[in-house]
Formats: sequence, structure tokens, C-alpha cells
Amino acid sequence: MTHQEFKAIQPTLPREPGVYRFISPDDEVLYVGKAKVLRTRISNYFTKSGDGRAKVKTLTKRAARIEYTIVDSETDALILERTLIREYQPHFNAMLKSEGNQTYICIKNERFPRVFWTRKVIRDGSTYFGPYISKYRTNVIIDLVRRLFKLRTCTLNLSERNINAGKFKVCLEYHIKNCEGPCQAFESEEEYNEKIKQVKNVLRGNFKEVKEHLVEKMNRYAGNLEFEKAQQMKEKLDAFKDYQGKSTVVSTTIADVDVFSIDQDEKFAYINYIKVVNGAILNTVTERMEVKLGDEETKEDLLALAVPEIREKYQSIAPEIIVPFEIPVADDEIKNMTIPKIGDKKKLLDLSIKNVKYFRLQKQKEAASRVKKQTSAERILKTMQEDLQMDMAPLHIECFDNSNLGGSHPVSSCVVFRNAKPYKKDYRHYHIKTVEGPNDFASMEEVVYRRYSRLLKEGQGLPQLVIIDGGKGQLSAAMKSIKKLGLENKMTIVGIAKRLEEIFFPDDPVPLHINKKSESLKVIQLARNEAHRFAITFHRNIRSKNFIDNRLKDIPGIGHKTAQRLLRHFKSAKNVSEASLDELKDVVGTAMANKLVKYFNEEAQD
Repeated sequence: MTHQEFKAIQPTLPREPGVYRFISPDDEVLYVGKAKVLRTRISNYFTKSGDGRAKVKTLTKRAARIEYTIVDSETDALILERTLIREYQPHFNAMLKSEGNQTYICIKNERFPRVFWTRKVIRDGSTYFGPYISKYRTNVIIDLVRRLFKLRTCTLNLSERNINAGKFKVCLEYHIKNCEGPCQAFESEEEYNEKIKQVKNVLRGNFKEVKEHLVEKMNRYAGNLEFEKAQQMKEKLDAFKDYQGKSTVVSTTIADVDVFSIDQDEKFAYINYIKVVNGAILNTVTERMEVKLGDEETKEDLLALAVPEIREKYQSIAPEIIVPFEIPVADDEIKNMTIPKIGDKKKLLDLSIKNVKYFRLQKQKEAASRVKKQTSAERILKTMQEDLQMDMAPLHIECFDNSNLGGSHPVSSCVVFRNAKPYKKDYRHYHIKTVEGPNDFASMEEVVYRRYSRLLKEGQGLPQLVIIDGGKGQLSAAMKSIKKLGLENKMTIVGIAKRLEEIFFPDDPVPLHINKKSESLKVIQLARNEAHRFAITFHRNIRSKNFIDNRLKDIPGIGHKTAQRLLRHFKSAKNVSEASLDELKDVVGTAMANKLVKYFNEEAQD
């Protein structure tokens, strides 16, 4: 795969965790890798400053295409990567060392349930979470759970009869405050089960309910002036904030299933297939079927046609299939068809749907790049559209800036870019009319209102992108005028702060940081610099003209209109001073000419 071929599909790569595969022209899997951010990781193979090893260069040269599978977390990506490497044994992957069996966390099906790690899943009604990458990670999680909730670790049969008979005595765990003594009825079953409920929430990643539970207890302790206990609750609240819950890639509640989803455009139907064996994803592919123009087959018909073919191709005998809608199937091996609404099966279906949509987007991008080669302007505008999350490419851009010196002669400028290039014919500058003193915010509000009220009145087209030179303050001022005119949903408005080149959006306190080498940021900076230059130049011209005008008006008997007439004819005050009496008479008359000659002669003698 060449750099140019990769650039065509790069915008379609998701910014999500997942597993990617380099595929040869013969459909051989050359390499399997994992990524926290798929687009960033895969892009590293095709940058000049990226991995320069000969192995990597050979890999990219031999690869015909790249496939990937999106997952929910980096942990999921690691588990799936190992599964696929064992399945395909890719040439470019180093041999995996044996890491033993994977571990699970078990919540035992018993009265006052225990929570412990295990390598075996026993289907006795107990609840299992995992598998986890290592025993160490499992122990870290169990330690966290036991710090949050004091649970028993003993194997006693805590039946109601045994507890009421007083058969047990509290052990050391109770005395060191690691257990609250359910064996002697110091803790009720209801209280204990509430803790088990919160343990399940932690392991599933449902942090909101756990947080509310701990916050409620912390506030209750604080209200009762039990500040030490309240502090303990606060420490527990902080302990699990960054904890990551259960993996979507695997599930102990799911055995062998096939997951299918479908997407479609005018020419093709795309079917994603995920093969799950013993709760783990062993394979995931997306097939493409050509759809002939005029066919009236529905998605249900197409998926029904694809399911038996894909199952036969990948030798699947799973008794259950998971699909987004009901389809007719004639495969005797399929015992159950599930259209899930919630739970782990729904998560697997959502994962399949997400993958098929990205696959369709990538194929469409590849086809478009073959049909039409983008110009540099189109490429830049498309990048800008993606960076700023716009609905359309910003073919028409306008940028505003203010200029004043100590509050004198405040002016503003508006520069226009079309197709990512300056369009100087449409540049405009403005004298600030309604603002007294140096007030950049009010000046920005005035000039933005004047600009777009004029465009609306004249029926001219609006820009797709408006750039305000300044941070949140100037942007907020501009938005006041935009909202007055009802244009907030018709244009994208951003502010650019000079110090860190941060891009601000209205009502969003968190700025966007575009890559400093990005072409779209360079266009934004160019527009900002051009607006600044245009405003400064205009401001200097006004100051210079005002200075000259004032010099002529200092002459006794010379008013503003006379000074303007002299400047129009002689172009500068210096030329006026060097003009002859006859030349001056032709412009301002005999009496005024004599005054000017007398003034300049006296000035020369001084």
C-alpha cells in the first residue's frame, strides 16, 4: 500500500480503540496490531518520521489493504489482538509467549456472596466478570472492591439457621475492620446485598449509581458529625474514579454465537460478521455484495442471503445468531435467532453495526479518490471541515480584527477567503462609530452586526466559516450580533487565541487544539494575519492623514475643507509648502494663497 493510497482512506479511520490487520493481495493476514486510537496508530506506518525499520517498510509494501475492528477499550483491543494472532499466526507478528489461563472475578451464588478471582467458570448461577489480562490486574480490582465495600472472605455456610443458632464467632477480619460480621448477624442480609449490587456496578463500569451510593453515605456521616467516616467515604469515592469496567469483547453469559449487521449504499451491501466462541471474539470480517440497479431486495432479503454463505465460508456451527432484525433462515444448525435490545448481546450487535458503517465509509472514500483526484484547495477545505466538525466545506471564509492606538481612531477589518485563498476584492474596513474609547469587545460586536446586516439586506451569500481574531471575549461579543440577526445556525463561528493558537467555539469553554502542522490551521492563521495586516495598514493611513490634515489646519485661516482641497491637488503638506504663489492661487484663490506663502516663509525663517 502506497502513501497516496493510504491518504485516500485516512480520513475514514476511526479515532477509537481497536485492532487492525494488514492484508496481502492474496487475502493473507500479514500483521495484527492493537491501538488506543486506530487512526493515529495506523498513520504512524505511513509518515516519514514514523517507524523506519526495514520490517515495517516491507510490511506496508506487501499490504494491499488494511482492515480493522472497533472495540470499546484498550483492554478489549489487547484481548482481541491475542485471539486473532493465535488464529491467523501472521508472518510479521512475533510469537506470543504462553501466558496461562485467563482470570475472572466471581460473585458466588450463595447467601452473603463472596467475591474472589478464579480461572474456571462454573455455571452454578454465580456471576462472572472478565476475563482479565493477568492475575495481577484481577487482584488489583478485587483489592479495590474490598476497599470500597467490606465483604466476607470466609467459606462458612452462613445460612439463616446457622447464624441464629450462634454457630460462628467473628474472626480477625472483623477486628481489623475488613468485614462487618454477618456471621454473627452484625450485618443484615439486606445491607450486604446492597453492597454486592454496588460491586456489580463497579465491575460493569456503572459508576453513576456507585458514586451516588457513596456520596449519600458520605453526606449522612457528615450530617451526623462523623467526619472520620465521611473522610473514609471520600477516599473510597476517589479510589475507583479511573477504574475501567468489564470488557465487551468477552462474556461468560454468552457461549457460541454469530453476530451479523448490514449497511447499504446504491451499489453495494456490506455485511459485518463477528464470530464468538465461548464468549470470545475469534474472527471479525466485513463482506461486500454487489447490488444491481433496479433490484427491489430489502436489507432483510440481502442479510438472509448472506448469513448461510458467510457461515459456510468461515465454518461456523454456532446454534445462535444475533441480528438487527428478523430474517428468514433455512439453516438447520441455527436453533435461535436473537434481536437484542439490552445486555451483552446488544453490545456485540452495536459493535458489529459500528464496524460495518466504518467499512462502508472507507470503501466509499477509496472509490471517490479513484474517480477524482482532489486539488490542494479541496484537500485543505475538507481537512478544515473535519477539524472544525462542520456540515460543509468552508468555501467562503471571513475573518475580523480590530485596531486602535490608545483608543484613538478605532477601526476594524474584514478579510475574505474563497477556496482557501485571499479574495482581496471583497476586503472591507470599518470606522468604529458607536464605541467610545478602547473597547475591543464592543467594537467587534458593532462591526460584525454591520457586516452581516448589510449582506442580509443586499441578499448576498453568507460565509460558511467566520473567524474572530481573539479568544472567548471577542467571540462572545461577535455572537451577540450573530444571534441578533438569527444567524447562529447558518454559519460556523470560531475564535482563535494568539498565544497558544487555540480554537474556541461559542458556549464551549474547552478550546480545540489543531495539529500545528495541519493545513487547516495554517489557513486559519493566514486569515487571522491578513485581517491584522489589513486593519493595521488602514489604521496607520488614517493616523498619517490625520496628522497631515492637522498640520495644514494649524495655519491661521485654513479650515478643514480648504486643507482637504489642497491635499487632493498637491498630494501632501510638503508639496503645498513648496508650491508657488500662482499655483496656490489656482486652487484656493489670491487671499488664501497669500496667507499660505506668508506662513511658510515665516516657518522657514524660524
